[in-house]
Amino acid sequence: MADMFAALFALAPMASPAQQVSDSLAVTAQRLRPAGETREFYGRPVDMTFTHEGRILWVKDRQHVRVFDSASFDQLAEAALPGGASLTGIEPGADNTVWVTNAASGLLHFAWDGKGIALAKTINLPGKEGASFPCGLAVRGGRAYVALSRNNTVAEVDLAEGKILRETEVGVAPYDIALTADSLLVSLQGGLMPSSRDLTAPSAGTETKIERSGIAAGGAVVKVSLPSLQPTGAVQTGLQPSEILILPQGGAVAANANSDSLTFFDPASMKVQEEMILKPDARLPFGSMPNALALSADGRTLYACLAGSNALAVVDLATRKARGFIPTGWYPTGVIERDGMLYVANLKGVGSRSIRRPEAEGRNSHDHRGSIQRLGVPGGIRLRAFSDQVMQNARLPQALAALERVERSTAAPVAIPARLGDASTIEHVVYIIKENRTYDQFFGALPQGDGDPNLCVFPEPITPNHHAIATRWGLLDNYYCNGVLSADGHSWATEGNVTPYLERAFGGFSRSYTFGDDPITYSSTGFVWDHILMAGLSFRNFGEMDYSTPPAGWTVDKLWRNYKEASDVVFDQNIGIDRLRRYSSRSYPGWNMGIPDVLRAERFIAEFQEMKRVGSMPNLTIIYLPQDHGAGATPGYPTMASYMADNDLAVGMIVEELSKSPFWPKTAVFINEDDPQAGFDHVDGHRSICLVASPYAARKKVVSSFYNQSSVLHTICRIFGIPPMNQQVAAAPIMFDAFTSRPDFTPYEALDPQTDRMALNPPLEELTGEDRWWAEQALTIPLQRPGLKNERHDDLLNRMVWRAMRGNEPYPTEFAGYHGRGLKEKGLIFGGEDRED
Repeated sequence: MADMFAALFALAPMASPAQQVSDSLAVTAQRLRPAGETREFYGRPVDMTFTHEGRILWVKDRQHVRVFDSASFDQLAEAALPGGASLTGIEPGADNTVWVTNAASGLLHFAWDGKGIALAKTINLPGKEGASFPCGLAVRGGRAYVALSRNNTVAEVDLAEGKILRETEVGVAPYDIALTADSLLVSLQGGLMPSSRDLTAPSAGTETKIERSGIAAGGAVVKVSLPSLQPTGAVQTGLQPSEILILPQGGAVAANANSDSLTFFDPASMKVQEEMILKPDARLPFGSMPNALALSADGRTLYACLAGSNALAVVDLATRKARGFIPTGWYPTGVIERDGMLYVANLKGVGSRSIRRPEAEGRNSHDHRGSIQRLGVPGGIRLRAFSDQVMQNARLPQALAALERVERSTAAPVAIPARLGDASTIEHVVYIIKENRTYDQFFGALPQGDGDPNLCVFPEPITPNHHAIATRWGLLDNYYCNGVLSADGHSWATEGNVTPYLERAFGGFSRSYTFGDDPITYSSTGFVWDHILMAGLSFRNFGEMDYSTPPAGWTVDKLWRNYKEASDVVFDQNIGIDRLRRYSSRSYPGWNMGIPDVLRAERFIAEFQEMKRVGSMPNLTIIYLPQDHGAGATPGYPTMASYMADNDLAVGMIVEELSKSPFWPKTAVFINEDDPQAGFDHVDGHRSICLVASPYAARKKVVSSFYNQSSVLHTICRIFGIPPMNQQVAAAPIMFDAFTSRPDFTPYEALDPQTDRMALNPPLEELTGEDRWWAEQALTIPLQRPGLKNERHDDLLNRMVWRAMRGNEPYPTEFAGYHGRGLKEKGLIFGGEDRED
């Protein structure tokens, strides 16, 4: 193994849910070595609580509630959570039961009888557009107080009668509730309602205060009187305030996930006492993301989950300084201290590793494997050792080194400078973002790379340009997507980070399935174009985060087969981020499965002619080519081969046009997928494609160094001499091995795919038998948004792709999803007890 971090993420042992997690790597290049004991299970845990005098630990995960024995730390039972899990919310009820909020409009009552979990009661909480999305709650005296996120309200619920007694508006996206003697404290992830003077953008239909970059600008805690259930005061906090705790000294604290901070305030006067930055090292950029809190039994210590650093912060409340940090699993989202033991819920745990179904039913990227961990409260020496381990695990020394700028560079320009501030030979970056494919689907049959030809469904005759670019320049066979589906994939591709607001939403995207249309979703450090523009550089967007609609009468078959006639057609543009919209091509269409990518390529090329005429090209250009997503067997839509050939030719056309332009000697092109969910791979489902085309790209080389989506952004930042955007980007390896110091300016010639690009699936009425059944299933798959948020739809589309391209060959279920079967051979697993599943 050339580099310890030339690795994918953690392959966890499957033998027993009681087995401790391995020493391994996350796809973010962070090492996972959680302290203490670990228990794993299918799901993404977001919250937990104790009942039965501390003997039973309840865990709320993506689709279940679970109970664990606190003595043995073994799981005792699990039950389905109807409606999926909301962002947070599980509280003890009477008689050792719990109340749990779901991702729709439900407040659910679960009981443990010593043998199993029973759903005893469901209270419906009607909401905006059918879903109130209840989150945090507090229970007292037969009443529950529930934060209804989509309603922007807090509701008082009579638990015995099962009805709402009162409801009051509190602000945008209420999240958590803490009870004092006579009031409620409610965290608002979108802040207070905006004034008429504020810039705003909608989040789940509610206008929300934003910065000029489009990021939600507000965060607050509001105080609600219990007698009147009316707001009586508020404090401004950092961004995305999450859990609130009442402190024994009389104060209160909120964890601000999108500001890397804690806000200490006085709940009586509602005045801020202190804003505390909380990171393993204060010099680090944004990215630790504190989102959950707990108090020690003696009230002297505060514990905070740092989701981005995979750590638990130990804060001395007397000094309000961090004593140290404890390593956790991947993305901690809940913590409790009880009887000298710390319990931590890790939302992503070890990644997508669960075996959920019989082999014949397949596996996919949504096979989440979260975890909880338990350890004794560490003392001074042990805590110092843990703190050092957190720094190393999260690659924070490397992140800090990546921030060091050369004050006065004397180095000769190279493509990818070794130091921040050194000059690059590249002045123009073209960043092409595509949809949903894995490495083996494209390149499995290339013998020089680590591929499996049995899993190649889009071989060279269908994708000749992908193959030509990969073999002329570098074939990256150890490149991975950080995310799982389009909602987080486009965030990783453009922000290099995903906040807890979005990561917690996998139980049901009731507020938004974001494609640039929810300001609370975005990381506080913004998008790559924000950093480019702030550095005084230029930017142009072609289609990213745009929902496009053809004019009336332009059906899929007309657009696809007669796209040349659509040269003057104006597509409706819908871009939720105002700054991005202002730098976007008006003629170039974004997401729509009926618009050919070759039409998109021609629209880009037409605008590029004007760039050549005036002799000016943007420093950063983003181009969205989504049609490799495909529509499966959907009647009237292109066949999978047609979609792929169209996407491939568009890529070739753009690279050819760039390579024959006067800008080419100073240009680099990065081509990758937003996520890998619609595919299968023999190493792991996170493994995807990244192509690099440039006079300075490595030539005829297999590049097996580990890179990911954050590596692409880090490399772009280094080219332009700007600091990496956040901790995740700063910690990602720069793509040095994909470039060379000796340029070759030979232009590229696009190749014609050897398949019918105009072929469409037949209409439903022409189909019979098995073909008709698959077409009917395809009609259940929504194509209105990028990516698929439903596991059944994801599995169906994968199987349709396989059937369309490989006929009746057996579907490779053992390689579908994020299985990690090939990691051990590549030397990508740490520890002696790892095994392949």
